[in-house]
Formats: sequence, structure tokens, C-alpha cells
Amino acid sequence: MKTVIKNFLNQQSSGGIILMVMVALAMAMANSSLDVFYDAFLNTPVQIRVGELDLHKPMLLWINDLLMAFFFLLIGLEVKRELLLGTLSSPSQAALPTIAAIGGMMVPALIFLAFNASNGTAANGWAIPAATDIAFALGVLALLGSRVPVALKVFLLALAIIDDLLAIIIIALFYSGSLSITSMLVASVAIVALLILNRSGVRSLMPYMLVGLVLWVAVLKSGVHATLAGVVLAFTIPLTKDEGGHCPSEHLEHALHPWSTFMILPIFAFANAGVSFEGLSLSDVFSPLPLGIALGLLLGKPLGIMGFSYIAVKLKLAKMPQGIGWTQLFGVSLLCGIGFTMAMFVASLAFEAGVMNYGDLSRLGILLGSALSAIGGYLVLKSTIKS
Repeated sequence: MKTVIKNFLNQQSSGGIILMVMVALAMAMANSSLDVFYDAFLNTPVQIRVGELDLHKPMLLWINDLLMAFFFLLIGLEVKRELLLGTLSSPSQAALPTIAAIGGMMVPALIFLAFNASNGTAANGWAIPAATDIAFALGVLALLGSRVPVALKVFLLALAIIDDLLAIIIIALFYSGSLSITSMLVASVAIVALLILNRSGVRSLMPYMLVGLVLWVAVLKSGVHATLAGVVLAFTIPLTKDEGGHCPSEHLEHALHPWSTFMILPIFAFANAGVSFEGLSLSDVFSPLPLGIALGLLLGKPLGIMGFSYIAVKLKLAKMPQGIGWTQLFGVSLLCGIGFTMAMFVASLAFEAGVMNYGDLSRLGILLGSALSAIGGYLVLKSTIKS
């Protein structure tokens, strides 16, 4: 039994499978007599108080603000590694996934606004279909096994990393509240301290994590979304190796991966995917908000990625990766329509709980668009990748 569990956890698709199970569990609880327990869990008050510092939030916000900060710390570490040492370190390698990612964010946003621009509140969710869930996308790709060309995996990973970087910028610019000057000053001091640690050659992770905790609290209180503290922390942790071959950034990245895959993202999915269908009709499913999100993911992502990639290649701004055809690129662009956790995270920022049921409607659109994108991408790649 232990061998079976170990083999499952070692599979690239295991993270996506666990996420799907947690989504199913959340939706089952939200639409049954267990909804009372589900709501009670999300609304459980959790308070931490140290002197004048008082952090008092329901469980849902602790998950979205604290747990997801660790997820964004991991994203930051991956982005930094790829920018400095990996697939994005060379302009020629980075050109196509960067241009594709920009198109894959612009077109879904435009499609969403085509349905919702007239509604000021709904229009605030324009960035929801712009996000890609790399865990789910890679999980679906892994179902095709070793037949998938390495170049295709690298392209998807590079595109998703640029997508995450752009999502971080969007969250910082468009989904932050009114700013607290005092908290911003504390955050600035923490950032300076992190830079001093880096420039002084400190390689132990503990000082970085302690100052990072101060940064997270300051950013949480500042009005900027707290998860961005994880990204800032990631960019200050040393990426160079010492004489013994130890790299603090890589060590932390490897340590965080299993926690992110098997705890943080599943808990986030469980807490945010519980869409109640009570009171929802077929007309609600086809209303502008969920329809704009679903079509943004299903149509906008492949149109943006394929369209911008085609233009870039034709204008010789970028080159197609060797061994990849346009049909395979189309299959990957469909997989990028799996928004899921990142899209739900943006939705939680765009719509406050209880605002005209927009939260449930947006999650409904995300689930519908992501599911269709996953099925479509899998079928296209399965038919085009040779055995």
C-alpha cells in the first residue's frame, strides 16, 4: 500500500487529480446537508494578537492571504530561477512564450469585457479569465505520458511562468485597496533588510523567513495584497551555490513544492470551489459574468496565444521551438484555458463575499471554462502526439 501511495505522489498528474477531488468534495458539501459544516469551516474566526498587533480573520481569508503567500513565494522562486538561469534567461528562448503569454492574457480579458463592460461591478473581474493554473495544465499534459515532446513541456512551463509574473503585476496594480502609509513604511524597511541580507552574503534561510514574516504582516495591513510579500521575499533569497553546491533558493523551492502541491493548493481549492447551485437557474449559467469568464478561458486563451504566436513567428520576432507544430501548440493553448486556482484567487480579490452572488457566478464560469479547456486540450494533443 505504501508503494502504491508513493508511486501516485511521484506522478506529475497527482497534483491535478488531488485538486479535482477537493473541488468535487467542496461542491458536494456546498450542495448537500453538509453545507452548514462547510460554511462553518470557512467562517471560523481565527485571531492572532501580539500587543497592539491584531490579526482577526475568518478561516477563508487566512487560507487566501497566508497559505497563498507561500504559494506565491514558490512562484517567485521559480520565476527568478527561470529568468536568471532557465528557459527565460535567453532573449531568443523567452521571446515566443512571453509574447504568447501577453496575448493569452489580453484576449480573454477583452472577451470578458465584451460581455460585462456595461456593468461596473462585474467589469472588475476582467482579469479572472487571464490566469492559467500551471498545476492543472501540467497534470493534464502528464496524462499523455512520455509521448509529449520535451520542447512542448518547456514551452508550457515558460508560458505559465510569464503568465504568473503578469498576474502578480495585475494583482499589485489593480486589486489592492487603500494604502496605509505606516504599513508601507514598515514593509519598505523589511524589503531593505532583505536586500541587506542578500548583499551581505547571508545564506541561511531563517533570517530571510523571519524578516519575510514581518514583510507579510506589513503588506497585509498596507492595503496591497499580502501574497505579494511572498514574491518579494523570493527575489531576495540567494540563487548562487556555495562551495558545497548548496543553493538557498533551490533548496527552499524543492522544500515548498510538495507542500504547495499536496496541501496549499488542495486546501485553497476546497475553500474556494464550493459553488452552491441553490437558487441558480440555467439563465444564471448563461448570464454575462460566468459566460464571459468561461468563453474567455475556452476561446480567449487559445485565440490570444495562437494569434500572438503566429504574428511573432511571421514577423520573425520569435522562433517556433524545434519539434513542435502549430497543432500541438493549439493543444497547449487550450490547456492554458484551465484557469482554476489562479482564476479563483483573482475572483476572490475582484468580488467581495456576498456582492450580488458574483462570487458563486464567477466560480461557476471558472469551473465550466476550465473543464472544457482541459477536455479540449487533452483530446487535441492526444490526436496529434505520436505514440
